[in-house]
Amino acid sequence: MFVTVICAVLASSGFWALLQKLSDRKDVKTKVLIGLAHDRIIYLGMSYIKRGYITKDEYENLHDYLYLPYKEMGGNGSAERVMQEVNKLEICDH
Repeated sequence: MFVTVICAVLASSGFWALLQKLSDRKDVKTKVLIGLAHDRIIYLGMSYIKRGYITKDEYENLHDYLYLPYKEMGGNGSAERVMQEVNKLEICDH
C-alpha cells in the first residue's frame, strides 16, 4: 500500500509542477543576486578606476566577496571587463 501511494505521488503531474515552481523560484533569486552583484561591481569598480587607485581592503571586498562569487554563479561580461581594469590599479595602504 505504501509503495503504491509513493508511486502515485511521483507519477502525478502536480508533484512535478511543484518541483518546477520551486526550481523557478530559485532561478529568479539567483538572477536577482547576480544582478545586484553586477551592479555593485560596476559601481565600485568604476569609482576606483576614476579615483586611480584602490586600497587592499577595497580590493579584497570587491574581488573576494563580490566578484568571485558573482563569477561562480555564472556572471560575466562587463563586470569582468571592469575587474580587469581594477586589477591594473595601484594598490595603496590608505
